[in-house]
Amino acid sequence: MGSLLPDDAVVRTRPPGHPAVALTIAGSDPSGGAGIQADLKTFAALGGYGCAVLTGLTAQSTTGVTRVLPVPADMVTAQLETLFADVAVDAVKIGMTTDAAVARAVAAVLRDLRAAGRAPYVVLDPVMVSTSGHRLLAPDAEAVLRDELLPLADLITPNLPEAAVLLGVEQARDDHEAADQARALLKLGARFALVKGGHLDSAESVDHLAGPDGVVALTAPRISTRNTHGTGCTLSSACAVLRPRHDGWEPAVRAAKEYLTEALRAADDLVIGGTGTTPGPWRGHGPVDHGFATRTLG
Repeated sequence: MGSLLPDDAVVRTRPPGHPAVALTIAGSDPSGGAGIQADLKTFAALGGYGCAVLTGLTAQSTTGVTRVLPVPADMVTAQLETLFADVAVDAVKIGMTTDAAVARAVAAVLRDLRAAGRAPYVVLDPVMVSTSGHRLLAPDAEAVLRDELLPLADLITPNLPEAAVLLGVEQARDDHEAADQARALLKLGARFALVKGGHLDSAESVDHLAGPDGVVALTAPRISTRNTHGTGCTLSSACAVLRPRHDGWEPAVRAAKEYLTEALRAADDLVIGGTGTTPGPWRGHGPVDHGFATRTLG
């Protein structure tokens, strides 16, 4: 990856207490609940400075996605190389990669950064299976994500269907199987794996974080709300922006889960979906409230 800066460019340093600079590599959600919009809101809510590289455009609302337009892989590469030549990024969150060429382009740039000794923390949220169970990536794109992107990740954050796809096994049916799959993901190259338990039917939301020292169960209250759009994007981006401020992945993930729990708790105060021009009962899933801690009315 070559520098785009002039030969006489000055390298600047950041003062103590400067916010962590976090980059989201993901698709756009016009409704603001998921994708880069959710990631940037999360970065800001947790005191970070957000940058964004687009991998795709979607036409979507709280009721679903009607169209996806991938950004060409060479444009993704150009966005990344131009950004990294000028901005020191502390953490990267990777979301929707849209296709194999885009996933391969992201992996190539991250490998170059690692070879140059400039690798940021990398969180991979493998957006592969929708909440309704539909596969979102073609098989060749899934293979690139598993074989090229996953080994570059410090933390991978699949839900239960995505963990099963990555491992080529049946979806975990209980906490014991979820923990086993978290361990198995480490064998694919991830340094830490957070298998999210939101799809399990239990009184609490239990995620399993696997790392070199074993598996830790992270428990949070299960919030009763239909406004869950973007929870995976929010959690993974929170993990990314919080990692530079914490001594290890476990405390960063714990803090990220606490933020998501409160954003879910406040979600019903937002009325986003079902307020437009289409008549009939609302059938969507609204977003979590990313700005719950700082919002003032009036």
